[in-house]
Amino acid sequence: MIKNKHVAVIGGGIAGMETASVLSNQGLKVTLIEKQPVTGGKLNDWDQLFPDFSSSETLVTRQNSKTSHSGVNVVYNTEINRIEKINGRFELSDERDVKIFADAVVVASGFRVFDATLKEEYGYGLFGNVITSVDFERQMKKYGKLLTAQGTEPKRVAIIHCVGSRDAKVGNTYCSKVCCITGIKQAIEINQKLPDCEVFCFYMDLRLYGSKFDTLYLTAQKQHKIQFIRGRLSEAAEKPDKSLQIKAEDTLQGRPLRMNVDMIILLVGMEPGPSNSRLIQNNKMALDENGFLKSANIHDARNCTTQEGIFMAGTAICPMPVNETLENARSAATEVIHFFENKKNDGRF
Repeated sequence: MIKNKHVAVIGGGIAGMETASVLSNQGLKVTLIEKQPVTGGKLNDWDQLFPDFSSSETLVTRQNSKTSHSGVNVVYNTEINRIEKINGRFELSDERDVKIFADAVVVASGFRVFDATLKEEYGYGLFGNVITSVDFERQMKKYGKLLTAQGTEPKRVAIIHCVGSRDAKVGNTYCSKVCCITGIKQAIEINQKLPDCEVFCFYMDLRLYGSKFDTLYLTAQKQHKIQFIRGRLSEAAEKPDKSLQIKAEDTLQGRPLRMNVDMIILLVGMEPGPSNSRLIQNNKMALDENGFLKSANIHDARNCTTQEGIFMAGTAICPMPVNETLENARSAATEVIHFFENKKNDGRF
C-alpha cells in the first residue's frame, strides 16, 4: 500500500515543510531532515515579504504548525551528504554515518546567498555602511528601521541591483528573480520609516514579472519618491566621516555620475546550495548549467530529478519567490504520490 511507504525530505525550509506536510496528510510516512536546530530556513532572518509586506515570521509559524499537526517526523541538526539506491530503497547518510532509509526522497535543500565580498569594488566587509539586502531584513526585524553603523538614521541610501546575478565575472549569468522586487519593497520600507531619507535604486533593467509587482514599482515612484537610475555601480569609497562616495554611469542619460550617500544596500542573488554537488554522488542525479539540480524535463517533470524516485522542491531547482516556492513544493508532493501510484499499478509493489 502507498500509505506504508516512507518519504525522506531533505531541508526544513518552507519548501521542505510544505512538501512534507502535504505528503503526510495523504497518509505517507514522512521524515523531514533539517541541518539547523530549527525549521524555517532563511525566512527566519527575513522581516516582511513582497508584495504585501506581510510578516515572514507569521508564515514560518503557520508552516511549522502545518508540519506538526500533519504528523511529520522532524530530525534536526542532521545534514545529509549522501544518497544511494540500494535494493530498491534509498539510503541517506550524514557525516556521522547516521542512516535513514526511504522509498522516495525529496531534495528541498534551498539556496546559498551570494557572498558580496567577492564584489570588492562595492566595499562589503570593508566599509561598515555597506550592507546586503539580507542584513537590511535583519536590521528591520531587530530595530524596526534602518540605521548606519554609527547608530544614526541615514539621510541618503543607494540600493544596488543584480549583485551576484547576471554577472559573468562571478560566474552567475542567470537572473535571481527576486532582487528587483526586493529592492523596491525595501526602498518603500525605508521611506515609510524614514520619510526624510532619499533612496536611489541603481538597476540594469527591472524584471517585474509578478501580477502586483509593477503596481508596487509605480507606488514606489509616485507615493514614496524613490528615484530609479539605470546604471551599474562601478566603485564605492569610504569618506573620513564613514559616509560613502559612489561612482556609476547613468546609462539612460549617457553620463558618469558621482554621489555621496550614507549607506549602500546590495541586493544579493541566489546561488545553488552548497550540498548539491555532494548529493548527486552515488546516484543518477545531475546538475544544470548553473549548478542547481537538473530536472528530468523542464516542462512536465520539473520536480523530478534524473534519478527515478528522487524529487526536488523549491529553490533547489532555481531561484524563485516565496509564493512560487510553496506552489512548487505542493507540485513535488503530487509527483511523489504519482510515482508510488504508478509503481503500484505496474505491480512493482
